[in-house]
Amino acid sequence: MNTEWVKTRQTKYAAYATTYIIIVLAVLVVANFLANRYNKAFDATANKRFTLSDQTKKIVGDLKQDVTIQYFDEAPGMATGKDLLDRYSMLSAKVHVEYIDPLKKPGLARAANVSKEGTAIVVNGSKKEEAKTFDEEGVTGALIRTLKGGDRTVCVASGSGEHRVDDSSPDGFTDFQTVVQKDNYKVKSINLLEKAEVPADCTVLVIGGPSGDYIQPAVDAIKKYAEGGGRALFMLDPPLKLGRKEISDNDVLTAALGEWGVTAEKDLVLDDNPVAQLLGTGPEIPLITSYESHPIVSDLAGKATGFPVARSLEIKDGAKTKVTKLFATSKNSVATYDLHSADIKVDPNKDKKGPFILAAAGTYDTGKQNSQGRFVVVGNSRWASNSFLRFNGNRNLLLNMLNWLSSDEDLISIRPKEQEDRRLNLTRAQFLTVRAVSQFILPLIVILCGVMVWWRRR
Repeated sequence: MNTEWVKTRQTKYAAYATTYIIIVLAVLVVANFLANRYNKAFDATANKRFTLSDQTKKIVGDLKQDVTIQYFDEAPGMATGKDLLDRYSMLSAKVHVEYIDPLKKPGLARAANVSKEGTAIVVNGSKKEEAKTFDEEGVTGALIRTLKGGDRTVCVASGSGEHRVDDSSPDGFTDFQTVVQKDNYKVKSINLLEKAEVPADCTVLVIGGPSGDYIQPAVDAIKKYAEGGGRALFMLDPPLKLGRKEISDNDVLTAALGEWGVTAEKDLVLDDNPVAQLLGTGPEIPLITSYESHPIVSDLAGKATGFPVARSLEIKDGAKTKVTKLFATSKNSVATYDLHSADIKVDPNKDKKGPFILAAAGTYDTGKQNSQGRFVVVGNSRWASNSFLRFNGNRNLLLNMLNWLSSDEDLISIRPKEQEDRRLNLTRAQFLTVRAVSQFILPLIVILCGVMVWWRRR
């Protein structure tokens, strides 16, 4: 048998080429298998816009049952749906995504009561919830509603000069209402002067910066609610006596808080924080960058929160309460008791030096099993108003407080990122310079280099 052909150069080259081809094909097969099995993506955006938030990861990662997300859109819009929803399915094998074209499957669209393209519906067993908006907040919100069940209602007190949820001015609470509703709470206003009673459907009661005094029956109703296992957020401003809108001392309400272990001091905190200087804010807006280990603030590391015109708090445990500090001002802060003068002057002989507590959280022992009262007190209310709620971490702080008060600690996390505007604004001269460099100078340099290389070779 003639085997000389095996030793020929052509045979060796053919064997090498075949081996290389087999190796390359094997690498491609393994790479595709791993890519399909372990789908990974890298988000290079500054604020990680295309990465799901910690809140979503926590909720999806803790799923105990299968959940289906149905996305209804025509073929051209499916890419938009896949861009977001595939990230959910990558987080957990419990999440299944169905992409449905209403034109091809009108029966499914009609059964789901879908009326517009780009609609996502979360199906969890017998529960179905439509995403209010097709973004991470909307889809995760729908998922939360299927998991939690039932309505959660935030009742905002009115009647004593509090911030109003229907007021769109800088001092109003319309942004408060929008943000809270996006986190799947209902919001309604209640007047404790008309009826001194907290409705039974209130998950959390909010006392938002009253400028007038609370009467005794209203305070008694608040105490009955919280001491019976209710949840309440108190935001109390310094009792300034300036201008046309003075803020009352509200002694009856602050006395009730004092019984729980929280004393709202009649002072104004000024904090000469270096971070505030960098952001261009004055000492009358204390900025907080360091937090305690409480669930409300443990996820705010690296975030700044601001509290314009705040008062300090003193805390201690009460007979039936346990009170915890959430955060305090820097050691450079002072508290002045001069609340009548527009020209703020610090008196080193009378005024105290910081740090000062600005917010605290407490629990009330009702004596009943699984019926614990909870409350949060903040020495400022404007931090949650339209003019300041969007400042850095204020929005997350508000939602964290409400989540803790409503016993939804598993939802406490940094929320989905809002789109960051990173446009580059150029003057006309700068624009013309960039245009000249990119369109003329750089191409001309390349051409000259080519001519020089050609000339040398010639």
